[in-house]
Amino acid sequence: MTRYKITIEYDGTNLVGWQKQDEGQSVQEYLEDAVFAFCGQRVEIFAAGRTDAGVHALGQAAHFDLETNMDLYHLREAFNAKLREANAPVSVVEIEIVPDDFHARFSAKKRSYIYRLLNRRARSVLLENRVWHVNFKLDVEKMREGAKYLVGHHDFSAFRGAGCQAKSPMKTLDRLEIVQNGDEIDFIVEAKSFLYHQVRNMVGTLKMVGDGHLKPQDVEKILEGKKRADAGVTAPACGLYLNKVEY
Repeated sequence: MTRYKITIEYDGTNLVGWQKQDEGQSVQEYLEDAVFAFCGQRVEIFAAGRTDAGVHALGQAAHFDLETNMDLYHLREAFNAKLREANAPVSVVEIEIVPDDFHARFSAKKRSYIYRLLNRRARSVLLENRVWHVNFKLDVEKMREGAKYLVGHHDFSAFRGAGCQAKSPMKTLDRLEIVQNGDEIDFIVEAKSFLYHQVRNMVGTLKMVGDGHLKPQDVEKILEGKKRADAGVTAPACGLYLNKVEY
């Protein structure tokens, strides 16, 4: 039995998320069906993070155990051949052998997300379902000022989504950088782990700073108040990308 780690890219637009559901296609189901199709083994594939419906990935990480011995090149090729046959919006980018005690979720030291926001009047037909389109001007400098209050070790209850199963709201946010490139504003966020909807709720709150509904210092008050109702809207799933996982 060999344990493999795979790096995966996917377009989450028409998926129900990472985890298998009773209805709709998931990333996990596509990958597990691909393994069965090329070697006849039913495996369970464990991911670094269970992304929601509509969320994309540039570098999701996962692991699984396989009895069949295949070289890494042909294993990746077999994966992608079966994914193409299934018309899956999923691709295995890299594959490697890892120790038996490696776990894609529990061994992770840092997760990095990118949230993409398109800030212009006209919508983009090329980036449809891949960015949050905000058609009025946002003040990037004010959003950056507000973002500074979120970096560090805090109680993130105000940014915790309903249904979050984390035992504690305490998290350490290592990085929240806002980068503007033309009409696109990217929120680059890094931490060991996040609460449910934490990234999207932080982005939604900072967007309200950018549009003037909140002041930058209000972010600190919201954080200290620990009430979800005081924070901003949940940003749409379409702008969120799991960028990479570090081990």
